[in-house]
Amino acid sequence: IGTLCILSPLPMTMKNPIGWIDLPVSDLDRAENFYKTYFGYEFSRQPENNGCTMSWFPMDMESYGSGITLMHGPGYEPSTEGPLLYFPTPTEGIDETLERAKEQNITVLQEKMDIGEHGFYAVLQDSEGNRFGIHSMKE
Repeated sequence: IGTLCILSPLPMTMKNPIGWIDLPVSDLDRAENFYKTYFGYEFSRQPENNGCTMSWFPMDMESYGSGITLMHGPGYEPSTEGPLLYFPTPTEGIDETLERAKEQNITVLQEKMDIGEHGFYAVLQDSEGNRFGIHSMKE
């Protein structure tokens, strides 16, 4: 019939449950340029390994949390159907971040939404066809 497997929960001392995210891209140079131009991120491109090339977003390897890399290679296909990643807006509020997106001809899939005490978010599409969210506590 089947077996029920019960996993022990991870210790609650972790601040974030996600340890790493691979964000699929079709064109690594274009994707790096997109995130650098829009958010100001600098990337650390890694040597090709097993047919894949990674380009890391800035991260603190000493902290637990959600590291993220642009991933180019077999089996990595950009999509608006998969998980939705949210980036905090830089220093400005969501309105200014959305305005910059429109100035840069970035597709806005969902305009600003007010989520009460949790701030504001919107959903956009990157140069590769991935959807991503932006979040801010400031309007």
